[in-house]
Amino acid sequence: MNIQQFHYILALSETRHFEKAAEMCHITQSTLSTMISKFEDELGIQVFDRKKKPIEISIEGEAILEQIKKIKKEIDGLTALTQEIKGEIKGSLSIAVIPTIAPYILPQILRSFSQKSPKLELIVREQTTEEITRLIKSRQLDIGILSTPINEKEIIEHHLYDEPFVFFTQKNHPNKTIETHQLETKNLCLLEEGHCMRAQVLELCNVHLKKKNKIENFNYSAGSIDSLMKFVLANKMDTLLPYLAAIDLPKEAQKNIVQFTEPMPYRSVGMVVHKHFVRKKILNLLQKEIQEKIAPLIPKIGANSKQLMPI
Repeated sequence: MNIQQFHYILALSETRHFEKAAEMCHITQSTLSTMISKFEDELGIQVFDRKKKPIEISIEGEAILEQIKKIKKEIDGLTALTQEIKGEIKGSLSIAVIPTIAPYILPQILRSFSQKSPKLELIVREQTTEEITRLIKSRQLDIGILSTPINEKEIIEHHLYDEPFVFFTQKNHPNKTIETHQLETKNLCLLEEGHCMRAQVLELCNVHLKKKNKIENFNYSAGSIDSLMKFVLANKMDTLLPYLAAIDLPKEAQKNIVQFTEPMPYRSVGMVVHKHFVRKKILNLLQKEIQEKIAPLIPKIGANSKQLMPI
């Protein structure tokens, strides 16, 4: 077996069509079919069921395919490591960011980082913490940016910054400060379940997960901070926001921001990679870019502050 056969098998598993897979690999259909058959004969296992239309992967083939993906990732890692040793930054880099962080850091850093690495293709998307963790562990994602710690043995965490939470309310707070024990939860609106920020707010407020906030005869949990704020403003409710989301609000809305006194609640934000991730230079460059652009926007966290856990 050889690396080229791995490429052919992955192409066929993606397209489920010999002609399309051959086009993807820039070879003839007969060459593709012959090379995959040789691979199957060598293993003594049928990876594909050719009798089905479209072609299906056999039960045994699924296990083989997973291993091939891991090998392919290791080979790609070796290529990337070789490039870094030569001082080259190129290829592609996949990054996923949780939705409560992405809108507030990506516009600040993405263009400048890409301009510093013009030969590097960046593939960036929003994902939940759970999905980022799964993709990192399966080696389908290079870098995740989320609230830490996540405490996974296969994943290494790199600290970026600590971000305080603020209280958004349309009630009058003359001093514009509040102590955490003074929070009233009956008028508090949260993000929907699945967002780690919801768990952090519930931890702070000591609210049971099943207890939902009610207005009249309906419950509402927002899917994004933008939706959350529209609902909060329209219904004169309260919520908690990460600092960067708060300073991103229109000036009129910023008048309703109330700071917490010590112990100030905050979240830690970090980058996560698989323990076998080898592109250390790119990782360090991205970490430096984020810290230089974002850290100056955030007030320093006091020694008595309370870190809220993401899960």
